[in-house]
Amino acid sequence: MAPDTAPSAEAARTASGTGAERSRRRSSRTAVLAAVVLALLLWLVLYPNLYVLADSLRMSGRWTLAAYARFVRSPSELGALWNSIWISLASVALSGLVGVPLAFLFTRFDFPGRRLLAALAAVPVLLPPLVGVIAFLFLYGETGFITRGVQLLLGLRAPPWRLNGPAAILLVHTYTMYVYFYMFTSAALARLDPAQAQAARALGASGPTVLRRVTLPLLFPAIGGAALLVFMTSMGSFSAPYVFGGGFRVLTTQIFVSKLNGTPEDLALAAVEAVVLAATSLLFLGLLERLERGRAYTGAGKGIAPVRRRGAADVGAGVVAFLVVLVLVLPHLTVALVSLVPIGTWTTELFPPRLSLVNYRLMFTEPARLRPILNSLSMATTATLANVALAVAAAWLIVRRSFRGKGLMSALVVLPWALPGTVLALALATTFSVHAPWLGRFVLVGTAAILPLAYFIRDIPLVTRAALTSFRQLDPAVEEAAASLGAGPARTLGRVVLPLVLPGLLAGALLAFVTALGEFVASILLYTHATRPISVEILSQLRAFDFGAAAAYAVLLIVVMAIVFGIGQMAAADDAVRRGGG
Repeated sequence: MAPDTAPSAEAARTASGTGAERSRRRSSRTAVLAAVVLALLLWLVLYPNLYVLADSLRMSGRWTLAAYARFVRSPSELGALWNSIWISLASVALSGLVGVPLAFLFTRFDFPGRRLLAALAAVPVLLPPLVGVIAFLFLYGETGFITRGVQLLLGLRAPPWRLNGPAAILLVHTYTMYVYFYMFTSAALARLDPAQAQAARALGASGPTVLRRVTLPLLFPAIGGAALLVFMTSMGSFSAPYVFGGGFRVLTTQIFVSKLNGTPEDLALAAVEAVVLAATSLLFLGLLERLERGRAYTGAGKGIAPVRRRGAADVGAGVVAFLVVLVLVLPHLTVALVSLVPIGTWTTELFPPRLSLVNYRLMFTEPARLRPILNSLSMATTATLANVALAVAAAWLIVRRSFRGKGLMSALVVLPWALPGTVLALALATTFSVHAPWLGRFVLVGTAAILPLAYFIRDIPLVTRAALTSFRQLDPAVEEAAASLGAGPARTLGRVVLPLVLPGLLAGALLAFVTALGEFVASILLYTHATRPISVEILSQLRAFDFGAAAAYAVLLIVVMAIVFGIGQMAAADDAVRRGGG
């Protein structure tokens, strides 16, 4: 027996040694990849913001709290902070008052065209912030269609209102942000088990009582998540306060003004404003993360189908839905109409006297007008490809591996979500305006690299969260099976993992692409004439009173975003079919 057992023991020791060696190589590769990803995140996400913090504590080469003292003692600065907070709270309230009832309207009632109208109710998601602003300018501004129509109807010498100040900001915020409440609440209603509501009715509870005591408490996590998201988005809003604010200042516009002033005192004050704004946003991001961790919907997830037809109730709901959706798509239709107006042909008339495609022809034939389109496409593509590469690496490490710094990495990939665009732009402008390679600082401001870098950092959370979801849904046994068949890490990743996580990754990448394509806040602070994107060109055309050209660029953004979202929906549908077939 000895001659037979000796080789077996030797084979076992060899196999054990081979397994241990394989495990050590895997641990080594994990450590190297984790170190690279962490270093990149620390350098691009955390490091620039530390420089902003340092600049808020430094003035004329010495450390001081003078800028913070100036902020605290300045009524205008404290007023801007308070304006940012109350505008954001009011935006939450108004967006909820629009979005939540809409979700109930399209899920509780059944009427002809319900699905189409429900999809159209989400169209504001296709409007980049600046495009939404100019849509309201064309529609409700002093020379807008609605304003002129009311003025002519009532025979007024002056416009009946002026679209400026906090009321105008709230109007734009409500229109562009109610979608969060609408989509979150609709998704929650689709997953809600109706058994509890039915049980409450069986016990004699009235409809309003069931809504107040049963349904709304079950929807609270979704509504709360939407509320915090709207608050953060409003705190970082720049386009609406910049265009419509007038003398009404919020922190985002204060940062812009302080940076433009350019004195050492004002630059330090801009850093303080950025720190305060980022701290407020981070506080609410923490609340959002806590709420999401506790989110749990009671029930079996059966969903609620629309109730049976009830005659007049459904007809009335259909009429209301049609009128609401008509109001919601009116800004899109207005932008499309204005894009057909040649410059100088529309003055005092209610409707444009002449329509043509000249703005579109010039946009694609004149090199100066084509340049912003090519800039935006190339910069958004570059940033998105970088986002995908980072997201795959970070998500794989966070979900599949254990390593030191895992919690830090998880926090860093979410951090840009809480930093408003003005804070990000100021951080990059501060860090990458000095040539100090030994400190990780290079002169990127004024070059073609700064805007793609800003877009990349801004969209890290979008793509990484999508990748994290996909990896968590992927059974680790699939990768283990590939490894057991002799496939190396690279082959397993390329031939097995990526095809399976691609649908979710594609959704995040497409969202990042359209976000970068219409990005305005960071762009306005970091662009040069040679690198100006579409959003900045829209603002330039508005300042030149070429409203048709500005609207044509806006329509192009809307169309591209609609195509991209359509591709994402088809990819998601195909993936659902494949999963169902499997």
